[in-house]
Amino acid sequence: MTLLENKKAIKLIDNILKDIDKKGINTSALIDDIKALRTYALEAQIPLVVKVLRLTYEHIEETESFMIPMLDDEPIEEDGIVEAVEDASPEESLKYLISLIRNLNNKSNIADLKEYRDLLNNY
Repeated sequence: MTLLENKKAIKLIDNILKDIDKKGINTSALIDDIKALRTYALEAQIPLVVKVLRLTYEHIEETESFMIPMLDDEPIEEDGIVEAVEDASPEESLKYLISLIRNLNNKSNIADLKEYRDLLNNY
């Protein structure tokens, strides 16, 4: 079963997005939800999502926010470094990252998840 076919995982993604809208980056509840979502990714054996979610909750634990800027729809590469959107809020960037996981059949979502993974690794 893929993550997308797991109704509990989809519901959890929707709840995470709603909670970010309502409460912002409310660290403890959000971290618990991201960890729970990660278990679904583990079960579905999607290593990229497992890694991105782990890096995400570790980052939130460390910074009490989400300091990774939102990726630009039209990435501009300078010297191999992908530029990000600077004016997006931490909440918008985190919501975008979580929403990418909803549709893993989209190749650009996979590419964006890899960019988030690299940004989180290099933070």
